[in-house]
Amino acid sequence: MFRQVIPQMIRNSRTIKNIQTSTDIDVNMKLEKSINQVTLLGRVGGEAQKKGSNEHPVVIFSLATHNNYKYTNGDIVQRTDWHKICVFKPNLRENVYTYLKKGQRVLVSGKISYGEYKDEEGAIKSTTAVIADDVIFFHHNN
Repeated sequence: MFRQVIPQMIRNSRTIKNIQTSTDIDVNMKLEKSINQVTLLGRVGGEAQKKGSNEHPVVIFSLATHNNYKYTNGDIVQRTDWHKICVFKPNLRENVYTYLKKGQRVLVSGKISYGEYKDEEGAIKSTTAVIADDVIFFHHNN
């Protein structure tokens, strides 16, 4: 995978060096290629929920991923991480809302987003979410 990604990044960075997008950009400032990419495979924690407004709709669901640890005494412990997944793409958003079910195994690819909001008391809270570019549903036979 890296054999394919690295040459593409180099080509893109060469192209970006030749592009001047605005006169406001400092001449000494360099445009760099960066990557914000995450892939999660896990189980859905609950039904998908519609949030946002009519102008900016979003579907949100939680996803559990697990890490297994083995202690020196032989005990195996499973640690669960919960991820907030946000789906903005119109067709993907509707498919997720319609077909995603609690407990279903899915593969989510997207990017990490960090934000802040004020709670009822006025305290600033941090948020972390994965903005989904794709959600792949896994079905099992019963």
